[in-house]
Amino acid sequence: MSVNSVVESLDKAGLRGFHYTMLTITSLIYGLTGMNVMLISVALKPIMNEWNLTLVTAGMLASSAYVGMFFGAIMSGTICDVIGRKKTLALLISISSVFMGLSSIAWDVGSMAVLRFLAGFGAGGTLPLPAVYIAEYAPARYRGTFLGLVESSWVYGVLIGLLYGYLVVPTYGWRPGFYITFLVILLVPIIARFLPESIRYLQSKGRSKEALDILKRLGFALPERAPEFKEEKLGLRSTLSTLFSAYYIKRTILLWILWGALVYTYHGIFIWLPTIYASPPFDLKIVKSLYFVLIVTLFQIPGYYSATFLLDVIGRKKVLAIYLILAGVGCYLLGISIQIDQIMIWSSVISFFNLGAWAGLYAYTPELYPTQFRGTGTGVAASIGRMIGIFAPTLTPYLLISVGLYPTFIVFALVHIFAGFAVIGLGIETKKKKLEEISIAP
Repeated sequence: MSVNSVVESLDKAGLRGFHYTMLTITSLIYGLTGMNVMLISVALKPIMNEWNLTLVTAGMLASSAYVGMFFGAIMSGTICDVIGRKKTLALLISISSVFMGLSSIAWDVGSMAVLRFLAGFGAGGTLPLPAVYIAEYAPARYRGTFLGLVESSWVYGVLIGLLYGYLVVPTYGWRPGFYITFLVILLVPIIARFLPESIRYLQSKGRSKEALDILKRLGFALPERAPEFKEEKLGLRSTLSTLFSAYYIKRTILLWILWGALVYTYHGIFIWLPTIYASPPFDLKIVKSLYFVLIVTLFQIPGYYSATFLLDVIGRKKVLAIYLILAGVGCYLLGISIQIDQIMIWSSVISFFNLGAWAGLYAYTPELYPTQFRGTGTGVAASIGRMIGIFAPTLTPYLLISVGLYPTFIVFALVHIFAGFAVIGLGIETKKKKLEEISIAP
């Protein structure tokens, strides 16, 4: 096969064993980071009981990690555009794993908030990066499916955390519930051994020999002519200015809306489901509450996979719009429900479509910006979501206490539906197109 550029080498190669290795590793990274982030949902009710916290105080405690995630997300993109995807991943996973595990020794709300902030910095910085990695290596015709599969690993991480909490927390307390997060640091040597640096990143930095060496080692066809690289350095300020230039402004606004909407709805709903089930009028015991949440979470799996396999068939734009609007309908129907079985049904509908929309967003985000500031653009979009996420864990209990279940979920419904129509109005279609075709301004 004759190819004229590094990009052609990647896009024309088809799928290799290396792609599946990368898919497995990035899925582990994303899934186990998801486990770290959502473990608080298992521990929150027991922590409230031990420290005599109100719902709003507990929500502020949960929000402390999202403050860290905001700073982690906004910094990680810039860091990975400077030092590379590989080093940034290893650094941030280490921070997330260590400080989330150390949450087990927290002695009061203040100490827990500090530890969760630091863990959140690592987790928030880690989460956008697997998508950047996959987007820069996967062939165009498979990119949406691969990105969706990485996003789908989130649910398995959450299920591991919920199952671990279901088995450990009721018997041994909430502190051992955080021990499992120390194991995530074992991903660092796996990254060091099996993940190469992004070739597109190396190309953008003028490191032609390293890029060609990786192509050769992985068995890709080498370009017929030596690639010419020209690096143009962009600082954070100039990158942010470019994000709002005429060519990128609609994309930036849309991504910020989508990240804000999905972070608010997902974390506002699912962090609090165990507590909602264990509180009046349902008053389920914590063991049964966690069991119900496990069942609801299982519906995320078909939600992810249905969206993932539609991404390269009907496209990112249609998947996002359909799943967001149907998740909004589910929120409305949950809000008007009064029986626990009805709550379970509509919680499952939300779980299915909200997480399917996440698969679409995860595929969409890194496609809309060029290699030169893909990490920064993706990180900044994610950071907007994390900023909204700061308020989600606190706003949900405030609304539940102030106005009840129905208005709380009407808000969730409206946010979903607004985001769905934003996709229709502002979105472009990217399925099966080369990254450079989508992302580089003419």
